[in-house]
Amino acid sequence: MRKGDTGADVRELQKRLGIEQDGWYGDKTEAAVHNYQRQAGLAADGIAGSQTLAALMYGSTLSRHLTHAAVVAAAVALEVDEASILTVCEVESRGDGFLPDARPVILFERHIMYQRLKADDFDADSLAASYPNLVNQARGGYAGGTAEHDRFRTACGIDETCAIEASSWGLFQIMGYHWQRLGYGSPQAFMTCMMQSEDDQLDAFVRFITADPTLHKALKSRKWADFAKIYNGPAYRENLYDAKLSRAYERHCKTGVAA
Repeated sequence: MRKGDTGADVRELQKRLGIEQDGWYGDKTEAAVHNYQRQAGLAADGIAGSQTLAALMYGSTLSRHLTHAAVVAAAVALEVDEASILTVCEVESRGDGFLPDARPVILFERHIMYQRLKADDFDADSLAASYPNLVNQARGGYAGGTAEHDRFRTACGIDETCAIEASSWGLFQIMGYHWQRLGYGSPQAFMTCMMQSEDDQLDAFVRFITADPTLHKALKSRKWADFAKIYNGPAYRENLYDAKLSRAYERHCKTGVAA
């Protein structure tokens, strides 16, 4: 739940927060969620996502979830404010690096699988003819959610390394083929880190930004169009990534997370 939502779920959230139960996720509810997240040691973004709701319901945070301390450390490392970190996190992932079954969020890219197999001297064209949903020169074939893990597992049967490299991982949707540039010992080592916690996923994001001076400069100056063009590719305009980033940043600043 986030600002602008209404209904019974919002009233239940307000009840657990101990504030007026009017069923409207407005400024007061957003501020209350933000304050609670700070107190609980969660990343304070003002959005009542799965980790915030779990903490409110069970009285404790889950070890895999992004912590406020990790956000602060990332902001210091990248020389940006906390709002910038939370902005990218929100727009790229909508706030969850893990599925409800505790597996990391992934997206398997069949066209990248084709490219990685080709680069490793596999007969990618023959494999594409046999497994067009897993190996293909064209994008697509997405299943979403837990079904992406089914695609990934089947692709591992063709080649595990290429399958890891052909998937984007976690909160920040970082492609596995970046593993070496980001300082991981192997694709498997990268995958293991992405499976451990959202803090580890944030660390991969810090490495990714640091490895690209132009991208780092765009983030530091909050030139969202430049950032989105590099981070999301030329299709960023179609998905309005720059506008989404700008709006999210303004909202996070308003809730008081900017340095």
